Amino acid sequence: MKSKISLIAILMIFCMAFSVSAQLSRAEKKEMKKMAKELKRNPEQMKAMVEENESLKSSVASLNAQVENLQSQLSNKNAEIAAAKAEAQEAKAMAEAQRQRANEMANKAKNAQNQEPEALDESGTWFKVQVGAFENIDMSEYFKNNPNFSGEETEEGLQRITLGRFRDYWEADTFKKHLREMGVKDAWIVPYKDGTRVALKDVLEGVI
Repeated sequence: MKSKISLIAILMIFCMAFSVSAQLSRAEKKEMKKMAKELKRNPEQMKAMVEENESLKSSVASLNAQVENLQSQLSNKNAEIAAAKAEAQEAKAMAEAQRQRANEMANKAKNAQNQEPEALDESGTWFKVQVGAFENIDMSEYFKNNPNFSGEETEEGLQRITLGRFRDYWEADTFKKHLREMGVKDAWIVPYKDGTRVALKDVLEGVI
């Protein structure tokens, strides 16, 4: 074993001396030879140097592995950050699209409120069901854009409230019966001709 270590030491010293001999002075070459002789006489020291060298190589390899691992982790983190940024951009784009749609819907609703309601077709004969005539009650604001809920003022200051709007008398009669079953006992049919309230007998010819 000692002979092997000595041989290794001599080879190492020879290689070192050969690689740097051209750059060493005579004194340095002499010192190198002296060191080689000492190592040859003390193989344990040479063994320690070899083991230390192997240990250093192992440490360097371990450090390189740690560096590679850290680089891999950093690469993964960068990928996660890039993915998070992409998701954030997508969420921002979706939020912007939703905001635009909400603005469009709000503008449409606003425009619809500002538009004049379409005039109802009052031509011909229509039947409505009156549910009462009330004093000191103004429900005209609820008549807007609601053809099935309407009313009119009388000369006495009462407001007549009517529900439904039917071309067919018998449909109006069925609706009247449903209202009476629900407790509106005073419900009755009132006819309109070309938008004007008329007597029931004036429009019932040929209907009943």
